[in-house]
Amino acid sequence: MNVVAFQGSPRIEGNVDILLREALKGIGEAGHEIRLFKLNFMNIKPCQDCGGCEKTGQCIINDDMNEIYDAIRAADRLILASPIFFFALSAQTKAMIDRCQAFWCEKYLLKRVIPAGPYGRKGLLLLVGGMKKEVGIQCGEATAKAFFRTISVPAHETLSFLGVDAKGAILEHPAALQEAYRAGKELIRPQASG
Repeated sequence: MNVVAFQGSPRIEGNVDILLREALKGIGEAGHEIRLFKLNFMNIKPCQDCGGCEKTGQCIINDDMNEIYDAIRAADRLILASPIFFFALSAQTKAMIDRCQAFWCEKYLLKRVIPAGPYGRKGLLLLVGGMKKEVGIQCGEATAKAFFRTISVPAHETLSFLGVDAKGAILEHPAALQEAYRAGKELIRPQASG
């Protein structure tokens, strides 16, 4: 099973890093292949809304997104991990998602859906925010849901933690690491055949 994870926080060894590492631990223990993209260190130009992908489903910008496009196509499980900034996903995360407009065109205009593969496709969303208002999580979740459905991930679980701001503060949350580990293990559980 191929697992692709996107770490969207600019903070090194921060709360998102810690949570994601815990989710990936159980996946790695089970022997699954993990491909981790640390978006802050990648060359991803923002979408130019140029329409270049409308007839082909292929983005005309040549940068590190090419590697991400290939990984998304090959993935069985996808994890999106981001802090909440100003009631939204981080700029690094959003830039990557916006460039998936090419997948949107491929799916909805050209009627070519990414195949489910032998394991189906599932997602996991990890969100951490310093504020205590749910609206930040709700806004981030809405964007992530649009991303997951566009790349043919029909279901995902969301784990979110509010009031977690200082670097490493997630370690003081009573159950966050356990929940992240459990969510990672649950992600790789085979789906029931319908």
